[in-house]
Amino acid sequence: MKLKIKKIFLKLILENSTPGGIALGASIGAFIAVLPVYGLHTVLVVIAAIIVPPANKVAIFLGTNISLLPTLPFITWAGYELGRLILWGKFDPLTWSDLKNINFQKIACYYQPLFLGSIVLGLICAIIVYFITLFTVKGIRGRRGDGRKAGSKDKEI
Repeated sequence: MKLKIKKIFLKLILENSTPGGIALGASIGAFIAVLPVYGLHTVLVVIAAIIVPPANKVAIFLGTNISLLPTLPFITWAGYELGRLILWGKFDPLTWSDLKNINFQKIACYYQPLFLGSIVLGLICAIIVYFITLFTVKGIRGRRGDGRKAGSKDKEI
């Protein structure tokens, strides 16, 4: 049983481990992390891993880590403010006290601009994470002397 779990884990790590596959996975994870679908991020990660085969599955999961507890208020505020901007300021500004005293009813009132702004913020984050990850992985592999090209189908990390 332990050996079977290890084989599955290694397959997940090595699958689509080209710089592009890793960067695509990380960017999809970052996009999902920014979305205000509280409690559904893991479900979306699994769905994304299934419907986007070229993406590295482990990188999708790791990409979601940009929305940890310390960054969540800032991501929420930025998404809401972007949504307000897109909707021409039809909603009140989100204050720090609003975030500290948030509850389900307040989330429902703020959700339209939050969701719209989070999609835009998620796309921006995904693009940034994609290129940072791509250049980082290529740089690490270049220093290591792998000698592999970016589009290589080789399964080594």
